[in-house]
Amino acid sequence: MFKYLPHTKKDIEEMLKVIDVNSIDDLFLEIPEELKKLDLNFPNGLSELEIYDKFNILANKNKNLIPFVGAGAYDHYTPSVIKHLIGRQEFLTAYTPYQPEISQGTLQYIFEYQSIIAELTNMHVSNASMYDGATATAEAMFMATNVRKRTKILISKTVNPNIVNVVKTYAKYRGFTVDFVDEKNGITDIDDFRKNNSKEYAGIIVQNPNYYGIIEDLSDFREILDDSKGLLIINSDPSSLALLKSPGEYGADIAVGDCQTLGIPLSFGGPYIGYLATTKKLMRKMPGRICGVTEDTDGKRAFVLTLQAREQHIRREKANSNICSNQSLMALFVTVYTAVMGKQGLVEAQQKSFNATHYLYEQILKLDKFSEVYKQPFFKDCLVKSDIDSEIINEKLLEKGILGPLNLGKYDKSKNNLLLFSATEKRSKKDIDLLVSILEVL
Repeated sequence: MFKYLPHTKKDIEEMLKVIDVNSIDDLFLEIPEELKKLDLNFPNGLSELEIYDKFNILANKNKNLIPFVGAGAYDHYTPSVIKHLIGRQEFLTAYTPYQPEISQGTLQYIFEYQSIIAELTNMHVSNASMYDGATATAEAMFMATNVRKRTKILISKTVNPNIVNVVKTYAKYRGFTVDFVDEKNGITDIDDFRKNNSKEYAGIIVQNPNYYGIIEDLSDFREILDDSKGLLIINSDPSSLALLKSPGEYGADIAVGDCQTLGIPLSFGGPYIGYLATTKKLMRKMPGRICGVTEDTDGKRAFVLTLQAREQHIRREKANSNICSNQSLMALFVTVYTAVMGKQGLVEAQQKSFNATHYLYEQILKLDKFSEVYKQPFFKDCLVKSDIDSEIINEKLLEKGILGPLNLGKYDKSKNNLLLFSATEKRSKKDIDLLVSILEVL
């Protein structure tokens, strides 16, 4: 028997007798014998020392690279205080705060996280527990189609293709249609949007800064959507909102994005956390958790979960969303980061990222084999065209410990060797000059 199962041989015999089964093996009689005999190549059990050795060998295969790629995940500075705070037992082991009377600390920081997101986006309310920016965008699509009772949604071709693919996957299994608005000169083609927008569509999903890092002016979208009663969904990097115009200022109905940029390490792709904020008018259609503040019977401030539909738990087919798992540890991460950095720190970090990316862009364009793609304002991603094959570029950069740019040809063959570079506040002039010196001799 397994060492840690809390059942004695007598316990097992009594349980088998109650269910009228002769042995534990009989519980698996319905599984075909050929499946039981499959060689799954499971390793034998190891001692604790052997486990440490094995994982050290695996860990040593990782390389500490200097990343110059963004496209939705960015290498920002993480203040060391964060890991010490979120590593506390009461935070690290906490799950869903079903009992508010013993979960006040968890509920308070979720409430504070929501408040931070609402302030950054300039929206009325925010939720918690979105898995990442892509799924938050898909959930926003569900909100829009539910509110407008329509089965079609528009999405700009300047939205990150990883987000687009998630939205399309969600739409497919609800029977929704996703149609595209063309891009022009690296931004959403407003004329194409005006031409295609109609009352068939629940609204449009746009991204700012967009997939190419370009800052789009979304000022005219609200008026166009008002004619069709459609909703404006804006996906934004929340850290960029320290400097850029907010979704609320553009008249967005729903603001979404990925909070990884608020100090969460890249961590090989996760865990991250998405945000979703909206107006008071739409807040009852929001998925996930919403924490509220009230008073207890003694008049003291108290935090509670509010506006959480029971359908998420017991009638899943009728639910607006099935987002139930709690992402609050990452919400705490974002809350501590923004509190430690403060308004001035957020602005300085993003200004330095902006400056680094523009310096990188200027230096690359001085090289003969690289050229400009779009004449547009950009933030912390920049797009250039290369006369050198992207695989050669990334191979040479990797040899020098640098994670190179994203080749847009990965998603669209017509954009092969259009390279998307990024730099954050962590990229020094020395780092950038090293990258440029490698490109110069290719």
